Amino acid sequence: MPRPIHRLFNRLFNRCLLLLCASAITVPAQNPAPKDVRIVAKDGQTAIPKLALYLNSPALDTRIEVVKQLTDLGGKDSLDPLMTASHDPDPEMQMRSIDGLVNFYLPGYVRQGPAASIARAGASIKAKFSDTNDQVIDGFVTVRPEVIATVGKLASGGNGMDVRASACRAIGILRGRAAIPDLVEALHSKDNNVMYEALVAIRKIRDPEAGPKVVFLLRDLDDRIQSAAIEDAGLLQAKDGLPALRGIVASPRGSKPERSALGAIAMMPEPADRALLQRYLVSKDERLRAAAVEGLGRIGDPGDHAAIDKVWKDDDKMPPRLASAFALTLGGDLALAENGPFRYLLNTLNSSAWRDTAAAYLMEAARHPAVLAALHQPLQTGTRDEKIQLAHILAVSGDASTVPWLDTLSRDSDSNVAQEGLRALRSLRARL
Repeated sequence: MPRPIHRLFNRLFNRCLLLLCASAITVPAQNPAPKDVRIVAKDGQTAIPKLALYLNSPALDTRIEVVKQLTDLGGKDSLDPLMTASHDPDPEMQMRSIDGLVNFYLPGYVRQGPAASIARAGASIKAKFSDTNDQVIDGFVTVRPEVIATVGKLASGGNGMDVRASACRAIGILRGRAAIPDLVEALHSKDNNVMYEALVAIRKIRDPEAGPKVVFLLRDLDDRIQSAAIEDAGLLQAKDGLPALRGIVASPRGSKPERSALGAIAMMPEPADRALLQRYLVSKDERLRAAAVEGLGRIGDPGDHAAIDKVWKDDDKMPPRLASAFALTLGGDLALAENGPFRYLLNTLNSSAWRDTAAAYLMEAARHPAVLAALHQPLQTGTRDEKIQLAHILAVSGDASTVPWLDTLSRDSDSNVAQEGLRALRSLRARL
């Protein structure tokens, strides 16, 4: 063999030998133990293709460890293996894959998601669902359609009710509008936890077309389900449910359903409901008074202005005070004087106890061009909390005229304000 060819052959042989050795070091046996999976995962993102192969392991504890490591590694390359893992028949595998998929879009979710509290009893699992269910991704975050489809299938047909409830929660967090048919199917599951999580998810997605699909639950015997269905009907403007809501108000089985039903009517009042709402202006229950004045504000009949103004001036409870401030703001009272209703709503954004209520009112009121225009100036002059809350409000209710205001806010001298301003700007631009 000529010497140049001999040297080339030796180089190729040595390189192949090195590659084989490296492979032998980093890749464990065909049936790895969980510790072997952890060893492979130390290679970081480059380990994901190797980890994906172990999803076919006959050992459940190995497959579970693979999903844990894929979730910890994250990155876009982890999504396909996690979707593959969701097809595993084991309920823990399904639940951990759900948490892993959500964790990619909402980092940190895996530490508090349902899979974090799994307890096994043979082939079955039990998870604890936290009462806090207000998480949702930012409006500018785009979720792969395949991810929504994967989680949707688990919501309607996962292996066990805890899996299905976990998937419903995930759909809401990911704003998975395409999975609404799966959520509607989950509403018919007869499992209270699944039904509740599906209702909350539908509420987060805010698709009005889903509103009529929850009406059949307005008379559900479980208080939590009924309350969630009533809130959904109001927020989604499900007017098909108005007869049932009026019936609940007329003959409630408790104060909570009565409050919820009147609140839902107030979200979508018709002129025919005006007399009903007027009667509740003098209720001893402050929540009912608040719902009444709120509904009258939305109807907008000039004949109710004096009654609304009386609540604003005379009522000393926060719910009716805020509701009357909202109603007067809708009526065009946009003065920034300290004793005015519009200023009162803005000031309440500084209150940790009531800012969510004030923000919800301003978010709705901002859909009126005059109110939206009036909210731009406080972005420059407001307190730190006011600026942050207004950024959230305008991300949802702003229009093209809001863009330069949020752009300025994104460069605020306060880094926290600037960060929220940038997030709001990105969400608004994604929506426009």
